[in-house]
Amino acid sequence: MRTAMPAIHKDPLNGLDVSNRDLEVMRFIAEEGLLGFTFEGLKRRLGTHPETLSRILSRLEEQHVLEKAEDGYRVTERGREVTSMRQLAASEARVALLKTLLPHVENPREAILRLKGRWFGALRWLGYSDEEKGITMKWITEDGSIQVDAIFSNGELAIEGRIREGRDLTDAIRAAHQLVGYISRVYPSPTVQRVAYFNLYGNSQTPN
Repeated sequence: MRTAMPAIHKDPLNGLDVSNRDLEVMRFIAEEGLLGFTFEGLKRRLGTHPETLSRILSRLEEQHVLEKAEDGYRVTERGREVTSMRQLAASEARVALLKTLLPHVENPREAILRLKGRWFGALRWLGYSDEEKGITMKWITEDGSIQVDAIFSNGELAIEGRIREGRDLTDAIRAAHQLVGYISRVYPSPTVQRVAYFNLYGNSQTPN
């Protein structure tokens, strides 16, 4: 049995030939402010079948919204213009999980970008964004139900979670604790001491 092809229509907002599934991906990219992401990360987050997602990304490549990069996909200049105009779809609310101060380093941006593409425990790399508030590195669990964002801004690290309906907040808090522990090992520090951080749901802690 042949699989029905998605209906392609001209998007009046930007003149692209896109399907509803293409728009779903574009909305997610816009909502997250993604500049780069991986195929596997996007598949987990959206729950899209690999073959379907591959076709979607190929169409967006053909229309110069995306381009392939060594570490996955990169949003092109045209793609940034297109996604910035998109009306965002409703999504899971972001939950603030914890905050910490970061050690002073000579080149913080270089240090942050060293985290790109890394896996930490149960967290798989999704992608990153770079906005006025700072650089955000994004990870997701294997089943795609929890997304954890690490926001680096002005010498501070904030961890936010996005939790699919039906999942316990405790799982996101645990993932955030694990992530900040891994980051404290990877992020360069002028001293041998680890930084303490405060959990928004409890007392201050120091990663082991």
